[in-house]
Amino acid sequence: MRPAPARACGIDFGTSNSTVGWLRPGAATLLALEGDKPTLPSAVFFNADEDTTCFGREALAEYLDGYEGRLMRALKSLLGSSLIDGHTEVHGRALPFRQLLASFIGELKLRAETQAGRPFDHAVFGRPVHFVDDNEAADTKAQETLEAIARQLGFREVSFEFEPIGAALHYENSLDHEELVLVADIGGGTADFSLVRLSPARARSEDRRDDLLGNAGVHIGGTDFDRALSLECVMPLLGYRGKMKNGAEIPSSIFFQLATWHTINFAYSRQVTTDLQHIYRDATAREELDRLSRLISRREGHWLALQVEQAKIDLSAVPEATMLLDRLEPGLSHTITRAAFTLATRTLVDRVAATVSTLLDQSGVARERVDTVYFTGGASGVAQLRARIAAELPQARSVEGDLYGSIGAGLAVQAARRYG
Repeated sequence: MRPAPARACGIDFGTSNSTVGWLRPGAATLLALEGDKPTLPSAVFFNADEDTTCFGREALAEYLDGYEGRLMRALKSLLGSSLIDGHTEVHGRALPFRQLLASFIGELKLRAETQAGRPFDHAVFGRPVHFVDDNEAADTKAQETLEAIARQLGFREVSFEFEPIGAALHYENSLDHEELVLVADIGGGTADFSLVRLSPARARSEDRRDDLLGNAGVHIGGTDFDRALSLECVMPLLGYRGKMKNGAEIPSSIFFQLATWHTINFAYSRQVTTDLQHIYRDATAREELDRLSRLISRREGHWLALQVEQAKIDLSAVPEATMLLDRLEPGLSHTITRAAFTLATRTLVDRVAATVSTLLDQSGVARERVDTVYFTGGASGVAQLRARIAAELPQARSVEGDLYGSIGAGLAVQAARRYG
């Protein structure tokens, strides 16, 4: 008898990209969510000119085409933060951040159901090992918020799985022997690690608790690398660390807002404009602040962040990347070297490496016993980060999974096991 499709789906709601997996005979596990692509960038654009709302690549395209409106990215970063109970202004109306998350996840559900040709009311959601570092109450609240939103959208049965375990289950399907694997899942918002025994025989077991030797995570991901690169290598072009006439540095809060995906829109407030006018009168970095003023008045913060993100991606493959910044100033370009990127992110890399080292020490497993480091998540492509993690396990081979699809596919496996 031909096996039936699973009744449940697996949902990887990611900081940068999201996927939905569904096990069915003879078909790809990941559902196409935007055209033929299985990923939907976690972005929403509220188009004021057309009075419409769009998602994913379409949202980014409309923003870059110059439509007036509000672009929101890195939505998952709201979970566990103090912002989740607040709101933002869209078209002159207050939009609660919970409603913003619900609109995106609802769109994710709708597209998956349309592609599958059936409704989903059972789902396994991925979650980072820690939504919030060193704050169990905030971490619990983050998961409860996500569950409440999922139930509000029509999911009757909701459960959770650590994202690196989802990636491990996907990798396990490719094995013909047993391996001890460190799963390194480094996405847009978190770096999560699981040390797990995997094999075809173990895959048939219902209870895998003895196979999981340890997990750990830290709230560092691709958006943190974007911010560090922006602050150290790009924001000085706008006046960051420039001087006032009295010798003090220009106040830095606006630069941190512009360098952080989910706070960019805060830089467009009337108060920021007023503050910038006061700063300009007493600053020596006039040329740089002119660029900053143009950026804010034209609401080009997300455009600049996208240029920084692309430079980050390029610098994982080439020794230098040139940014074309003509929207800040005609003819302006800026070249960043990989060495500068490595220097800007050294503290982040050190913290992630320390998380891996602590996990290995606490597991009680000798480093030479680990067979494989399995990399997944878009930020695992950052060259200096991958090299540092691999150096913790010099005898293990490095394997690159589907950087954007492994978790969603593995969550689909878990969904089928839990709900049939």
